[in-house]
Amino acid sequence: MTEKQAKQISKFLSLVLRHKPQLLDLVLDENGWADVEVLLKRMQRESKAITFEQLEFVVKSNDKQRFAFNEDKTQIRASQGHSISINLDYEAVKPPEFLYHGTPVKFIKPIREKGLLKMKRHHVHLSVDIETATKVGARRGKPIILSISALDMHHEGHKFFMSENGVWLTDNVPPRFIDFKDKT
Repeated sequence: MTEKQAKQISKFLSLVLRHKPQLLDLVLDENGWADVEVLLKRMQRESKAITFEQLEFVVKSNDKQRFAFNEDKTQIRASQGHSISINLDYEAVKPPEFLYHGTPVKFIKPIREKGLLKMKRHHVHLSVDIETATKVGARRGKPIILSISALDMHHEGHKFFMSENGVWLTDNVPPRFIDFKDKT
């Protein structure tokens, strides 16, 4: 499998497991898990056939570890980023003192006014390091990297969760917890 093929499969899995399972008539359970065997059969039906080994390669090699198998690899789900209603069942945890968020310049004005909002997703996504936040923010142009006073937020009652792939999640980040000096 080429890198390009793996990327295409990853994008399709992100679409189906995070946003539109109906594209494959796929049913996700309350925690976002899909049956691997059913997924593979439905992908074949839609002319997107892959083997289990190829699926396993995409899960293991994805640079952001977007997907996870259950212990016996009979179920798969996206680790975060859902726009559909599911419960990832993550436990609230104490965050580090600072987390980071990369965003295009065009979004700075609304962020200054309202903070970071989850919009159509379940959570705001934050990174533990500037490098990761830069990669995330660069998807839509030159990013600005914001520093978030996560521990201060935690002390004021904001909950934080860590996804299986190390992405920090929270419901929103009010402007007073954001340092708008670009960290790049």
